[in-house]
Amino acid sequence: MMTKLFRRCLAGALTGAVLTAAAAQPAAAGKISIGHTIWVGYGPLYLAKELGFFKENGVDADFQVVDDSALAMAAQAAGKLDGTATTLDEILKYRSPDFCFKAVALFDESHGGDGMVSLKEINSLADLKGKTVAMNEGSTSQFWFSYLMKKAGIPLKDVEVLNMSADAAAAAFIAGQVPAAVTWEPNLTLVKTKNVGKVLTDSAATPGVIIDVLEFSCSVLKDRPADVKGFIAGLQKAVDYIKTNPDKAYEIMAKGVGGYLKEPKDFADAASGVKFYDKAMTIEYFGTAAKPGPAADVVKLGNEIWSDLGKIKKPVTYDEIIDPSFTQ
Repeated sequence: MMTKLFRRCLAGALTGAVLTAAAAQPAAAGKISIGHTIWVGYGPLYLAKELGFFKENGVDADFQVVDDSALAMAAQAAGKLDGTATTLDEILKYRSPDFCFKAVALFDESHGGDGMVSLKEINSLADLKGKTVAMNEGSTSQFWFSYLMKKAGIPLKDVEVLNMSADAAAAAFIAGQVPAAVTWEPNLTLVKTKNVGKVLTDSAATPGVIIDVLEFSCSVLKDRPADVKGFIAGLQKAVDYIKTNPDKAYEIMAKGVGGYLKEPKDFADAASGVKFYDKAMTIEYFGTAAKPGPAADVVKLGNEIWSDLGKIKKPVTYDEIIDPSFTQ
């Protein structure tokens, strides 16, 4: 109850902050506002802004860092943000007739950046039966865990989920309070360093499942397509820059994203657990409206998992949640 109350208060504070920013800088042609959590995959946003890739495409970019993607989505639904950077599975929970938005670009794929830690004597998902697993309910962590269990043919009711943030879950595991936890870097490395358990599995074993996307409100896509295309062009140029100038890119992105990633070395270490998506990879993953790519499989999977967990009332179709035309 306290967690819900805290989130509501925080949501109110965020909305107020965004309202103030919006009042100071009214939405106009060429200005794009994006909300995002602190995650290594969103580094290209700051790289593109710092190197002028957005401006050379006629776009002025503004970013709002939030603690929870649900809060960014709430601000966007209220018209205070143009879009949000979060995972493909996550956005399925918020799409409705009253809140129209679509994913139009990709940031990255978690490739070892997310994972499950466990006691050393736990050697498989089957060994988790009857045990408690700490994770953030309703988040990508729970989606990914549910996917693993579904793939292994193990009913979710066979384990007890203890709801807490990814960082708190890792801390509880390290303290010996739970036998397993779903978390992400740098917590996975911390568990290895402290030698208190092991990484049972990570997202490198599930390519294409945890994908970060950029989505925009349908009104923005309809009324300002040139701005959206310019923003995506700048973003994709930043990803290309990472390939040729990684050290400089990590330095810029670390400064921009901040938080636990503020040091270039920490950012570079975290970046080893993701795959940044360039234009060709994005086109392949999204596919087309006539012939959807792997993204359609994640949409289908997300519908199944979130429906089973009671997080969505109505399945969302590929066409309702993805518009691949902006990257063609």
